[in-house]
Amino acid sequence: MRFRLADQLNSISIKVLLAFVVGMVLSVSLITLVLVTTLLFKNNIFSELEVNDASQDLAEDLLFNAEGIPVKIGLDDDYNWLFESLAQEVAYRVLDQSGTVVFYSAAGASFWSAAEINLPLVTGSFEFERDGILMDASTGWIDHGGQRWFIQIAVSRRFIYFAHDAFGFTFLESGLTVLSVVLFIVFGACAHFTLKHTLKPLRQLSESAALISPRSLQARLSNDNVPAEIAPLVNSFNQALERLEHGYRVQQEFLATAAHELKTPLALIRAQLELMTETEERNWLLHDVSYMSRQVQQLLLLAETSEPHNYSFTVVDIKSIAEETGAYLQRMAETAKVNLIVEDYSAGSQWFADKGALFTLLKNLLENAIQHAPPNTDILIRLYPHDITVRDRGSGVTEEQFSLLFTRFWRGEHRRDLGAGLGLSICKEIALTHGWLLLAQRMEPGLLFQLSAAKSSN
Repeated sequence: MRFRLADQLNSISIKVLLAFVVGMVLSVSLITLVLVTTLLFKNNIFSELEVNDASQDLAEDLLFNAEGIPVKIGLDDDYNWLFESLAQEVAYRVLDQSGTVVFYSAAGASFWSAAEINLPLVTGSFEFERDGILMDASTGWIDHGGQRWFIQIAVSRRFIYFAHDAFGFTFLESGLTVLSVVLFIVFGACAHFTLKHTLKPLRQLSESAALISPRSLQARLSNDNVPAEIAPLVNSFNQALERLEHGYRVQQEFLATAAHELKTPLALIRAQLELMTETEERNWLLHDVSYMSRQVQQLLLLAETSEPHNYSFTVVDIKSIAEETGAYLQRMAETAKVNLIVEDYSAGSQWFADKGALFTLLKNLLENAIQHAPPNTDILIRLYPHDITVRDRGSGVTEEQFSLLFTRFWRGEHRRDLGAGLGLSICKEIALTHGWLLLAQRMEPGLLFQLSAAKSSN
């Protein structure tokens, strides 16, 4: 479970999604921190800024009469009520350059009794206390008709705090919550869609790479629609495949060439030995040459069966192939005193295969069975529409040896001759090239080999 979690955390998509989530959490946390700090450490910073902005806005809304004297502020009806209904909390007054008040808001002169007028008037914020209530005030100005006019606005700090607590922060908290949810949903969906679309070529590359085997080294990975960061990796992988294919071809060609070159000298040596007077030394030399010849022949077959282009596929009748193989090995079976029995349940089934390769596969399976079958026992070949089985009653193999059956150059302990240990490996290569499945099963006694072809083969 721990390793599965580690693999998931190593995923590009998981990392990008986690980065998105962490970024969102940090952003929301930072905004929340600012809000909490503002609530915990209230001061007059916001109040001063708001009052400063309001005083200058009111100055720009002053209305003048024909003589150029300001008479009122041109506020919309939506805001006039504020100075009338909250006369104890909000007020303004208009002054000339000498500090003479031209007119007041609804709060009247008494509202400003505690505020001093410092001449000459300067713009900016100031504070005063009225009936124990702290007021934040500011002075704005405007030039009109060659004269400068000043407007002062004052707002009680308790009113600003009330507006912030009751309305501003409440709405801000709700808005922050809604914004966070929307961001997580919208950006999460976008990130998921983007990652799914972006990583699709990588999944296709992974599937294509998994299908590459020694029989398909000519395959290459496509870099169509591959992210720019991955394209160099795909190109490098394809170049590595080209080098592997070249090395594999050279190896196979060398194996086949060496086997071909060795066949003739071994045949000549065998002919010379057979002409010599029969002695124990001659017989041992003939035995060694026969063993070497068999190994060379098996190596040549292994090289040929490993290359798909050496196959010529056609429709073959499995019953005729099985009977031909049995007739070919009949003398070997008689020498070993075993019986080859063919049971046909194939109903005339035909497979799409290379005739010679199928013959070699069955021949090797039967030779293996003959080498291990005790005298006076039967080797049973059963033919089915999509399967062929070969069963002997020999000593079989142990659990430890079972996994080595198809390993190259491995030989069982109870065979009658000294084979090359390549017969079953050749069978496996032929089956894989045809897309068949070759399995072995331990029996009591002996072994059962089952060759299964796809249903589309008949």
